[in-house]
Amino acid sequence: MRELLRTNDPTIIAYASALLQGEGIDCFQMDVHMSVLEGSIGVLPRRLMVRQRDMFRARAVMIDNDIPISEDRSA
Repeated sequence: MRELLRTNDPTIIAYASALLQGEGIDCFQMDVHMSVLEGSIGVLPRRLMVRQRDMFRARAVMIDNDIPISEDRSA
């Protein structure tokens, strides 16, 4: 799985997940329970992960909906 999106805003994660699921792209939220460690102040970002094979389509969905995506760190 590769990181598609990293944000502190849980509404963006929920919106992006719904968009991806609507397109038939499986996604997984990481770092959801980190608020236990940080004291629920929202400092640590959550990540949205997708399969490598779905990355191109997932990025296109995010761009089409003006959702900022993580930069590609594979280079």
